Amino acid sequence: MTSFELDGAAALEQYAPAAAAAFRRVQEVRPSGLYDEVLESPAVVAFVDQFRVDVSQVDERLRSGFADATGKRLFDVAQMVWVSDVSPRLEAALDAVFAPSAWPAVPRRMPVADIWSLVESFLASVALLDRVDPTTTELVRLRGARQHACRLCASRRSVAAIDAGADDVTFEAVDHYESSDLSPVAKAALALTDAIIWTPLAIPESVVADVRRELTPAQAVEVVLDVVRNAANKIAVGLGSDAAAVTEGVELFVTEPDGTLTVV
Repeated sequence: MTSFELDGAAALEQYAPAAAAAFRRVQEVRPSGLYDEVLESPAVVAFVDQFRVDVSQVDERLRSGFADATGKRLFDVAQMVWVSDVSPRLEAALDAVFAPSAWPAVPRRMPVADIWSLVESFLASVALLDRVDPTTTELVRLRGARQHACRLCASRRSVAAIDAGADDVTFEAVDHYESSDLSPVAKAALALTDAIIWTPLAIPESVVADVRRELTPAQAVEVVLDVVRNAANKIAVGLGSDAAAVTEGVELFVTEPDGTLTVV
């Protein structure tokens, strides 16, 4: 099959096999030496609840409680919070756009010394997908930055999008994309972005219809993965480490051949 008749899990495997494998690896591990007592502590649970609903509203009280409860494992736990947050979003979005799946159960997570290297491998694998045009990809990234209130992400712009003709007017349109003159493809992608962020378990039928009309199946999978990848900024926002590197203007970045990003 090469259409939206595939189920979500099959679509992910067909159109983004490397990203699918990289994400499974992230789902199948946990930081070594980290015990459930830490993950289930009231301060961690409170942080997780707000992280999932609206990370921009994580305040200093929640952040401090999370830091006290996790100690030196703060970043390790934050990564696990991110994985637990984006996994159901990815599955629900793909099942809505395609057909419902019987997603394989995640096995008992194996302890590893370093989860972040696996997360980075996943992020890079998504960055290498190129079925969606550079401008739409950048608009999806910026929309996520705005919704999550990530100051660092909002301060950066993609050289590839600029080279493709995007300018300040294009980038600012993410705040009012519905009434803008952005392309139908971009509007469909941005509506899906919003739905994954705010109503992942109840993506409107109108959003799905627009995605199926304006995007190819491969592009739809890529947009879902882009939203998940971009949502890694929730870790920085949640921990309060998302400050922009510039106080005026923006930073430009390029995607390297290995999928990593370099500020230029």
